[in-house]
Amino acid sequence: MGRGTFDTKLETQTQFYLTAPAPCPYLQGNYERKIFAHLVGPAGRSLNNSLTQLGFRRSQNIVYRPACDGCAACISVRVLVDGFNLTRSFKRVLSRNTDLTLRVRPANATSEQYEIFRRYLYDRHRNGDMAEMTLFDYKQMIENGTTDSHLAEYRLIPKDDSHDTSDGMLLGVALTDQLQDGLSMIYSFYDVCHYQRGLGTYMVLDHVLRTIEMGLPYLYLGYWIKGSQKMDYKSRFTPQEHLIGKNWARVS
Repeated sequence: MGRGTFDTKLETQTQFYLTAPAPCPYLQGNYERKIFAHLVGPAGRSLNNSLTQLGFRRSQNIVYRPACDGCAACISVRVLVDGFNLTRSFKRVLSRNTDLTLRVRPANATSEQYEIFRRYLYDRHRNGDMAEMTLFDYKQMIENGTTDSHLAEYRLIPKDDSHDTSDGMLLGVALTDQLQDGLSMIYSFYDVCHYQRGLGTYMVLDHVLRTIEMGLPYLYLGYWIKGSQKMDYKSRFTPQEHLIGKNWARVS
């Protein structure tokens, strides 16, 4: 891997590194490289905020973004929640999930979450890099970071008369960062046995609504690649901005 600095106009200079080329998981025949930095020390939170606005993504205590030779297919996307386009399709997804309740909790991994995570990977990403993740690996993904992160758990509301919703069946989980200007969805997964609910879409919609309630402008969704089936869903959430060069531009 290479080593160097990257001009982010932060108050302090941050050391950045460049990975060696590796096969691209999205565009067959291409190779990817990433530039990354470590989130360490008391500046970790502010660094995560600043670099997210520059198109970086967080993974544990590392922030990264693509730096591929001759390719700029990965586009950073954020939803402008003011004036969000709540389509008929989105309304149907919300209606199908009125029996779910949101539980926001600290970013602590549980075996209950991991079982859903493991089934999700086997069903949707069995050939991916994460397919063989152990419970320990999952715990590292959830808990190893220096940012203001939390878990959003989506559970079925119990059908009995109990007012305690914490014991309802867990159907979906989203690891989310709280930023100065919005929320950033780091990773989400759901119980594939309930795929007909549209849980992936529902969790994004819920994060849009939560961002609005917080009075913040953006929901960060990570990278979008035109023509990539894995990422195509992100283009449905409008209006949104794409990071073009060093500037965010509204595209829908």
